[in-house]
Amino acid sequence: MLLPCSSDASNEQILQIPLSDRWRIYHRLQELMIKSSCHPDGSLRVQVNNSLEAILIRSTVMQFLASRHELVGWLERCWNYSDEC
Repeated sequence: MLLPCSSDASNEQILQIPLSDRWRIYHRLQELMIKSSCHPDGSLRVQVNNSLEAILIRSTVMQFLASRHELVGWLERCWNYSDEC
């Protein structure tokens, strides 16, 4: 389950992430060299500059928030997609 986000005029996205996962996601995004920051209002803001970063952000958030069932389904869709290429 991915939670909704909003954006501002730049490429910054504001993710609504449960507090219990926010720092772990933030640190993983830092490891991936994706500009992100945690703000006093509890939001996690990420800079999305290209489609690769968008995929990495989605993948990172899913890793922490998705259920096992959702992750298995996503992996199966990826395998099916790669078979078509």
